[in-house]
Parts: sequence; structure tokens; C-alpha cells
Amino acid sequence: MCVAALRGATVQEHVALVEIELCGELMIAASAAEGDRLSPDLIDEVLNVGQPGPPPERH
Repeated sequence: MCVAALRGATVQEHVALVEIELCGELMIAASAAEGDRLSPDLIDEVLNVGQPGPPPERH
């Protein structure tokens, strides 16, 4: 699969792509979780919120 590079992409496009990726991660976690809702702790874990680690990858 070949993906074209984003040339001249605006900041808004970059933010939108990151938001789409995060929503996808949440959907994957929700489909694998038991119960009706994700706990706030699991949401934080999926989104890597409040955890020390490497900074997000910049493109």
C-alpha cells in the first residue's frame, strides 16, 4: 500500500487526522471491552493521557 505524503497540509488537517486516529483507537478499545462503557481509566490508557513516555510522533 502506498500512501501519498501530505504536502501543504494545514494545521487543521493535521489536527483532524490525529483526532480521527484517536477516535479509531477508542472504537477498537470499546469493541474489545466488556460492558456498555469504557471506564475513564481505560480511556486515559488508550489515549495515553497522564502517562510518562515518549512525546507523540510529529510528521
